[in-house]
Amino acid sequence: MIARARRVKVAGSGHSFTDIACTDGVMVDLSRMNRVLRVEGNEVTVEAGITLRELGPALAERGLALENQGDVDAQTLAGAISTATHGTGGGFANISSQVAGLRLVTASGEVLDLRDGDDLLAARVSLGALGAISAVTLRCVPAFTIHRVDEPLPLDDVLGRLDSHVDGNDHFELFVFPYTRTALTLTSQRTDREPRPAGRVQVLVRDVLLENAALEVASRTGRRFPALIPRVNRTLVRAMSRAEHLDRSHRVYANRRSVRFTEMEYAIPRERTSEALERVLALIDRRRIRVGFPIEVRVVAPDDALLSTAEGRPTGYIAVHQYRGMEFESYFRAVETIMDGYEGRPHWGKRHYQSAATLRPRYAGFDRFLAVRDRLDPERKFENDYLRRVLG
Repeated sequence: MIARARRVKVAGSGHSFTDIACTDGVMVDLSRMNRVLRVEGNEVTVEAGITLRELGPALAERGLALENQGDVDAQTLAGAISTATHGTGGGFANISSQVAGLRLVTASGEVLDLRDGDDLLAARVSLGALGAISAVTLRCVPAFTIHRVDEPLPLDDVLGRLDSHVDGNDHFELFVFPYTRTALTLTSQRTDREPRPAGRVQVLVRDVLLENAALEVASRTGRRFPALIPRVNRTLVRAMSRAEHLDRSHRVYANRRSVRFTEMEYAIPRERTSEALERVLALIDRRRIRVGFPIEVRVVAPDDALLSTAEGRPTGYIAVHQYRGMEFESYFRAVETIMDGYEGRPHWGKRHYQSAATLRPRYAGFDRFLAVRDRLDPERKFENDYLRRVLG
């Protein structure tokens, strides 16, 4: 079928904000390919359609875990690695760095088992441009517990000591609402303490009512009355309080997200993160941009996948959001201009306005990736409008 089809794209869970998986040809859904195939020591081979939400418990049952992952677990594994999806932690790289090998079905129908070389470095973050990933072998770690403390702190203090926060903890991230100077910090340490999962009532109050329902009400208010957004944001910040989580890693990493929004995220050199965040906040203040959603900041270690957003450098990520139904392009383009000054690399699955011409200089391995693509998909069976724009 792949060889005869005009164009083919493999769709993940639909989490991406770009048109990376769209096609006017054949769309392939691998969501039923979600089994664990083999466990050999700490290496686990799974079918590529498994979601991170399914993968976490499956690994835990076998006494294993992902070393690191992001705060959303709805993505398929193949979709997450193909877009360089990441978590946070100065000593931990993104999810694709945990890939020891993968099975790729090319446009000609050939099945390749990739374990090393440029083929694997390209396929680990492939944008779906090389073929259909059918199975992934992950380097896992023994299952572990995370103790996470969520705490609002003065933004000036946090940014002034950002390296200490990152280097002094296993995982660290922060959220800041525009028009405020308070950061909600999430600080995590790995521990040998026994997990203490939240009860149903606690989950209802904390995750459903406080973190999602309150934000939904605030966002709708801001959409209807944009002039109130600064006041609404300050009200939300005053309501933030300290909270603790002690549970298995896959249950702490991922957060419930029910409020709908659109997002852009940029990867920049870690040492410029605080400066860049301050410039984004100043932009919002100066132009009075109506933004009711918080800005998210994370940090990861470098890795070597050719199109990884963290390739070759310790990386800070700055993510900006806008609530559904609100104008976002002028805001996102203005933020992107700031990130261009840091040789920013956009998250492949989130909104951006870059092209191959602007992206090529930002990736040392860009042409090496194109060479792999020329060999594996010379007729561009897996191409679409998005890939024409970002790969040329």
